[in-house]
Amino acid sequence: MSDFHWDYEAFLFLGVVLTLGAWLIAKIKKQAVNNSQRLQTIRAVGSFFPLLLLILSVRSFAYEPFRIPSSSMMPTLYTGDFILVDKFSYGLKMPVFHNTLIETGKPKQGDVFVFRSVEDPSVDVIKRVIAVPGDHVRYDVMNKQLYVNDTAIAEQISDPYEGFIDDLNPIGLQQKTAQTGEQSHQVLYSKLIHRDYPFKDLVVPEGHYFGMGDNRDYSKDSRMFGLIPEKNIVGQAKLVWMHWRPDDFWQGLQRIGQFL
Repeated sequence: MSDFHWDYEAFLFLGVVLTLGAWLIAKIKKQAVNNSQRLQTIRAVGSFFPLLLLILSVRSFAYEPFRIPSSSMMPTLYTGDFILVDKFSYGLKMPVFHNTLIETGKPKQGDVFVFRSVEDPSVDVIKRVIAVPGDHVRYDVMNKQLYVNDTAIAEQISDPYEGFIDDLNPIGLQQKTAQTGEQSHQVLYSKLIHRDYPFKDLVVPEGHYFGMGDNRDYSKDSRMFGLIPEKNIVGQAKLVWMHWRPDDFWQGLQRIGQFL
């Protein structure tokens, strides 16, 4: 089943279709004696077809860049990080309509992945895979302990969180090292925030995933909006390729090249 919605990729696809039409008209009328202004315009528009096709192909089947807009994945990702998302890891999908063409893999526990919001498909969201189909996931809100298949996700207090530029005040934040699947990574907890969640104890059904932000108490994730359908998944986040925050250029420069 297709999942069409208007976004950047949809407009890019429309541009490819329009420039393809202009390119074909220009080819058909290549030998035309009447080199009118209108025909020149059509040829100019058609000349963009190869470039737009290349951009669409790379974005749809290889890598797509994203910018991190919030602090929900700190301390793994920071506001202002630009990341590359591998579109091949979880299957090749039809541009715009998102039908899976070729299966190449499935998200694994611990992966950092991008998906279209279950609340607004035009918005892309990034979280970490906590549970996959068949897993029983439970979040103990009192002790802030995560369980998958009745086994506690191991977390140990690590170095004090010192903050990064001005994303969050480090006061009241505790940094821990968590082991999620095969991935060892840092997570943050707030000593000042305690809240309940509507989705805190469930079994993940087929075709869905449970995702959470590494910034546990400042993340809107599956604990709030529920499970993530497989058809919404965009790809696996791989690399921070750039960081831009005018606050502190040199500190941001150190983020470049970090693998996820």
